[in-house]
Amino acid sequence: MRRKYIYPLLVLIVTVGFYYVEKNIDKTGQKSAVEDTENKEYSFFYLPTSTTGVIVSHDNYSLSYSEKHEQPEWVAYELKKEHLSKNEFKRPFFEVDNKVKSSSADWRNYKNSGYDRGHLCPAADRKFTYDAFEETFLTSNVSPQNHEFNAGIWNDLEQKVRYWVSRYDGVYVVTGGILTDDLQTIGYEAVSVPKYFYKIILDKGTKGSKMIAFLIPNEDTDRSLEDFIVTTNSIEKLTGIDFFQKLPDDLENQLEDSTSKKGWKF
Repeated sequence: MRRKYIYPLLVLIVTVGFYYVEKNIDKTGQKSAVEDTENKEYSFFYLPTSTTGVIVSHDNYSLSYSEKHEQPEWVAYELKKEHLSKNEFKRPFFEVDNKVKSSSADWRNYKNSGYDRGHLCPAADRKFTYDAFEETFLTSNVSPQNHEFNAGIWNDLEQKVRYWVSRYDGVYVVTGGILTDDLQTIGYEAVSVPKYFYKIILDKGTKGSKMIAFLIPNEDTDRSLEDFIVTTNSIEKLTGIDFFQKLPDDLENQLEDSTSKKGWKF
């Protein structure tokens, strides 16, 4: 009679033991994954604050995603001289960003909208490998841009940044659209169309730090880039974002309140 009960009891004990071990292994794995993600997301020293709390880090840039506007509120990355490349790759298709839990906007929102899928981390800044280039074709890295703006002054600014990198080596770049509640939208997911785009460039050079910021209307213009230089502080007031919070306060205040072109060759 005893064997009749001992064997089922042993099976029950073994089963519970395996369940307990498996559950704890899963928890340990999940914890490690979260820690790795957090360390990776915040490894970029000059990462701005996020007004949405949705920060995503890829291998070659980081971003803060706005579900409300279905686009990033900022994209941040470092651009070094060694990143500059003349490689020519086949242009890939745009894909949704699976790292955005709510899913980034589908590229079809832009179809027949009259607006370009405007890169915020430019594909031309990531030509040093195909993987880096392809990574810029996630829809979490684009925003609706007027074609003349995208192909005109915005392209001029992107080329100017690469020129500065060739002269000064590494710079930090933060860029995005000004996202407000009164914006026109496109597509079935109501992707907001910013009226203005900004780009902020920080050079932490050996001869001292300098910063320059631009705020440009999302429209065609024949004005020069220099006409659109503003203070970083003015962009912070428009966006609610603290862009370089980890700089020493005195240096941050000095750089972010300046419109000086000194040291930036136009």
